Amino acid sequence: MISYEINSKIQELRDKFDSIKGTLDLERMKEKLREIENKMSDPSIWSDKRQASQLGKEAQSFRNTLELLKDVEGEFENIDIAVELASEDESYIHHVEELVALASRKVREFELTILLNGKYDDNNCFVSIHPGAGGTESQDWASMLMRMYTRWAEANRYKVTIVDELPGDEAGIKSVTLNFAGPYAYGKLKFEAGVHRLVRISPFDANHRRHTSFASVSVFPEMEEVPEIEIRPEDLKIDTYRSGGAGGQHVNKTDSAVRITHLPTGIVVACQTERSQHQNKANAMKMLYAKLFEIELEKKRNEKLKLMGDQKDISWGNQIRSYVFQPYTMVKDHRTETETGDIQSVMDGDIEEFIEKELLFFSAIEKSLE
Repeated sequence: MISYEINSKIQELRDKFDSIKGTLDLERMKEKLREIENKMSDPSIWSDKRQASQLGKEAQSFRNTLELLKDVEGEFENIDIAVELASEDESYIHHVEELVALASRKVREFELTILLNGKYDDNNCFVSIHPGAGGTESQDWASMLMRMYTRWAEANRYKVTIVDELPGDEAGIKSVTLNFAGPYAYGKLKFEAGVHRLVRISPFDANHRRHTSFASVSVFPEMEEVPEIEIRPEDLKIDTYRSGGAGGQHVNKTDSAVRITHLPTGIVVACQTERSQHQNKANAMKMLYAKLFEIELEKKRNEKLKLMGDQKDISWGNQIRSYVFQPYTMVKDHRTETETGDIQSVMDGDIEEFIEKELLFFSAIEKSLE
């Protein structure tokens, strides 16, 4: 006999799935997919590799959503069969519980896939980390955040590349820019942007006093060009310099690193990852396009947030999360109120719950402003 708790959980999952599914125009999605596939079957489309690539990504996104939808529906069919068997043989009850747990994970995955529907959510992304005031203490905190995001990426099979890094004088980093490559990299990390606060007994203080440190995180999508963004050659100041990082003798002995300053905004981007100066310049231009795009996106977001009245202090760039090591252990996101006492797991990259709650939180804000 299936317990009331299990039956309630099954019904709760069905209701949640139906609610998410109800937000989709499935027929329109299938029609759009057919249109894209018809375009891609025309050999002439491949003369424009960028357009063909964009269409391919869009088609795959539709396929992934439809396949995941079918997958979840299949899980519920398996549950129905297992429940029927369990009514005759109680040994199947444990199997029902396993299927419900699996369906719960699938529904959550489906929900997140639907939330990741922004124009650039499926792009790779750049993450820049800069320490606040405080010298070595803040620089060490910046390196801890770098490690946290790198560990998260490794656990989720994202490729991470250090694009530009400036080591601290004693420990930590003065700045770093990382590239995350993988499905929905930007969509998952975009709400990590903001100020991250650390409270701990400083390992650099001989008197073992408690210190508060800050580091800012910026996240922007990787993109070749943005139609809305015009960059004029005369607005750029391009400098080359010798790479100070790893990369072999060629990198260290030639001026292969590139720094670009966008004069109208003062934005500076740099890349020293590649052996070729040309490749580093191309990557730096990607970062510049992305940063300029993010500025425009930030303006639109802030305009929307102003419409929220009393909630306008929920900003996309202010202090977003606190990490407390002493006198107790806690990580708390100040926007979603998500918190945990297992700070070591978070610093080892277990931030998936925070990311999920961010996506749900800001999706609700967007809907309230529609």
